[in-house]
Amino acid sequence: MKQSGASSGSPSFEDSPIARELADLSARRRALEAVEVTLSGRTRVFTVSNQKGGVGKTTTAVNISAALASLGAKVLVIDLDPQGNASTALGVPHNADTASIYDVLIDEFPLSDIIQTSPESPNLLCAPSTIHLAGAEIELVSQVAREHRLRGALRDYLADEANHLDFVIIDCPPSLGLLTINAFTAADEVLIPIQCEYYALEGLSQLLGSVQMIQKHLNPALHVSTILLTMYDGRTRLAQQVADEVREHFSDEVLRTVIPRSVRVSEAPSFGQTVIAYDGHSAGAIAYREAAVEIVGRDTTMKED
Repeated sequence: MKQSGASSGSPSFEDSPIARELADLSARRRALEAVEVTLSGRTRVFTVSNQKGGVGKTTTAVNISAALASLGAKVLVIDLDPQGNASTALGVPHNADTASIYDVLIDEFPLSDIIQTSPESPNLLCAPSTIHLAGAEIELVSQVAREHRLRGALRDYLADEANHLDFVIIDCPPSLGLLTINAFTAADEVLIPIQCEYYALEGLSQLLGSVQMIQKHLNPALHVSTILLTMYDGRTRLAQQVADEVREHFSDEVLRTVIPRSVRVSEAPSFGQTVIAYDGHSAGAIAYREAAVEIVGRDTTMKED
């Protein structure tokens, strides 16, 4: 007589890796729903930077921002990359005729004139990029206080109490030009996404050298506060080795949360959304929300004091 799979000792669905993964995601989702965060009341200004391309820099900037907004924080994303991918992911128009961060840097528009609200959340604002930003590097060379343009505009914006922000997240290009220097000069904290793949640490020493140079000459308050491991594939030994190596070198800065490789995260921008809005129950969305909770809990000023 033919026996059923269960009675013949074959594993049930409940014991399968997929079932365990689904149960883990459900538990993490429930834990996030129970989380209550307390915002410090001060404005924390991050620049998301890595001079190595393809590490999920813009993806991290927009998804961390959306996750912070979902926690109740008021967040402004400043898109300093001429490609405008952050603006696209936030569903914000950024065609050539749109008032943008270019106008702020070159023509001294106030930030309030160009900021748009993302359709995802009233808590999520964006200072968009346009194609004009591609020429800003050259145009800034002859400008007075060229390294401080963004810092001055942000300071003026925040001087109005009605414009209070909990977080400013600046997405900048991978190269160290005047746009990135403006981002470093305007920020207090650097968030570095590191890809869990071969050559992950390539260029990191160059980035840390750039941060030290900015600290010395332009912005003593700038420091690397947060490192986020991205594109993590738990099935490979390499990903675990990279994660262990980064944690060994930067134990205080690396978040406990890692961002897995996720089809949903990759798909979301093509719909003009972050993964938080596109599929908030996916593994990528849950990971970014967990990272946001960690970031809120890490008030660096309190640590240093």
